[in-house]
Amino acid sequence: MSIPHLFRCPISLDIFTDPVTLCTGQTYDRPCIERWLAAGHRTCPVTMQPLGDATALVPNRTLRHLIERWLSTDQHHHHHLPEPAAPAAEAEADAEEPSLAALKRCLQQPDSAGAGKAKVGALKKVMTLASESDVGRACMVQLGFLPVLLQLVFHAPAAPPSERRGGEAAVVEELALQCALGLMPSSDASPQLGCLNVLKSEASLASLVALLERGRGRTRAGLCRLLEAVATAAATRELALVVAASPRVWQALLPLLRHDGPAPTPAPPNDENAASDAAVRAVAAICASEPARGGAIHHGAVGALLGHLSWAASGKCASGGGAGAVPSALAAVEALAASEAGRRAVARAPGGTRALVRHVFMMNSSNDGSEHAVAALLAVCRESRAARSEAAGAGVVTQLLLLLQSQCGARAKAKARSLLKLLKSM
Repeated sequence: MSIPHLFRCPISLDIFTDPVTLCTGQTYDRPCIERWLAAGHRTCPVTMQPLGDATALVPNRTLRHLIERWLSTDQHHHHHLPEPAAPAAEAEADAEEPSLAALKRCLQQPDSAGAGKAKVGALKKVMTLASESDVGRACMVQLGFLPVLLQLVFHAPAAPPSERRGGEAAVVEELALQCALGLMPSSDASPQLGCLNVLKSEASLASLVALLERGRGRTRAGLCRLLEAVATAAATRELALVVAASPRVWQALLPLLRHDGPAPTPAPPNDENAASDAAVRAVAAICASEPARGGAIHHGAVGALLGHLSWAASGKCASGGGAGAVPSALAAVEALAASEAGRRAVARAPGGTRALVRHVFMMNSSNDGSEHAVAALLAVCRESRAARSEAAGAGVVTQLLLLLQSQCGARAKAKARSLLKLLKSM
């Protein structure tokens, strides 16, 4: 039996029998750490932090429950942990808790009367477990929960999405999406992200588009986070090209960047702003790949990004947030302006050059995206006399001088000087 490393005591390297936690946050098997302390040591074996008099051992019940659940799966049923002394009420509660295997089976059961309610309950338990414990998340990832959760989100709908958004199926979809996001590995190199390749199927991609178009703000933000992961993960490179080439994805994604129309469904402003920021980051991640840029330009990404930047610079987002993705938007415009088609799109976009100028230097801002704004302007102005005139009329010289006096990086200053030199040659 292969024991997950998170279930092994760092002293004995064997499976925990009675996990306890020191004041340093490190967990050990009780017999091992008691022997360590009895030998006169007053440091944490892993961190070597001094313990002083703080040698109390706190039972790690969450970890114990996870190990019990793991051991209760069919392939491990012949292994058991010895029972420590525990109150009767706690033992009764443990007996009522389903194992991870049972939760997974519940989520995999076919749709039927009562199945939706059971899945909602199981998903809430998964969400709680994932939020309370790193060990819980790791265990569920290892047991294959991510593909199951994504299947619940992107299954082929039995009825039109407009008829399902408010029902039990919609609740399952939203909860499954949040659970999947909670279990997503943080490393782009993780092979576990290969489960996102479920979107290669036409039915799953159609389901994603429908949710982007009609889902609530939180759901749309979550889907955009998945698209960002698809664009950056090593295991989904082929899928990233499929997504970038899909007109339906762009038609559903780009409207989320805009703030001049009604939301697809009523939602709090913060949810809508979160969806907008997540959409910007997804678009930026897609545009970071050179093969995807042609499709992005063709489907209107340049205009949508510049529109978002104009809105962010207008101050309308000050009360509700929503401007947190400005550096990503500027980075995407810079990437798209690297091609002739992208530069033409920027130059032709109404107010596009002016929007970039406003982000060269902004008071009360960290100016994280200044380098991208200057680089995009430099690329466009080199080829377009009209863009140079528009930039000059928008006050770019003053903005550049303010930027040069700021604490921005050396590369941003070098590009600012190049743009000033170009404008002086007009």
